[in-house]
Amino acid sequence: MAASISDIRLLLRVKSLPKSSASRRVFITGGTGYIGSGLIPILLERDHRVRVLVRPGSKAKLPAACEVVSGNALNANSYRQLIRPAETFIHLVGVAHPTPAKAAEFRAIDLVSAREAIDACAELGVHHFVYLSVAHPAPMAMKKDYIAVRPECEQMIEERHLNATILRPWYVLGPEHRWLYALLPLYKICEWLPFTRAVALRLGLVSLDELILALVEAVESPVQGTRIVSVPEIRFAGLNRSAAVTRQSA
Repeated sequence: MAASISDIRLLLRVKSLPKSSASRRVFITGGTGYIGSGLIPILLERDHRVRVLVRPGSKAKLPAACEVVSGNALNANSYRQLIRPAETFIHLVGVAHPTPAKAAEFRAIDLVSAREAIDACAELGVHHFVYLSVAHPAPMAMKKDYIAVRPECEQMIEERHLNATILRPWYVLGPEHRWLYALLPLYKICEWLPFTRAVALRLGLVSLDELILALVEAVESPVQGTRIVSVPEIRFAGLNRSAAVTRQSA
């Protein structure tokens, strides 16, 4: 598949960042989706070893340099033995294009797949769990059922005592969400006004590139305990990564 201009721009940006001194072994669920398909080439470019769980027939969607294994994200028994030797587990499974009509799918897919992944990682002692959540609290009418599942998953991470990075974007600007760019001026005004600033920042828009760089930063900066990465931190992930790697090599 030919790379888009956006993909090339992100790759050039990543090439300008200093690389981490440690190569990570990463296991990814949901890697063929909107975010995973952009993240995996970047992890490979940064010399990480990537293993991706896919359904049969989806292998062609992924770069040849990553290792592809088959399994069912809704049943950890189908892939538990394939997670090791990964130190980092990234969970990206989720229903595409969330709408109120998909409430049952959020619980049947998003919640179940996360529970299976969290339980498997806790039992195996995986060093670092990376979970893509959503900004909350938020106006529930906008994404009520979609949002409700995420805090449940975060609670499971806490209860299983996983070392975890939890990313909380709101809307992700990118090829499939271009209409949202029209809201940027309104967001800028709300971020400037004192009485709307906090909410506007928490529920701000981030670009797909920014989210991918934040996920890379999560992989390269594992934590003890739980780290929450909110919208402002996601926006500055590239700068954070450059500064962190510079400190490591100093």
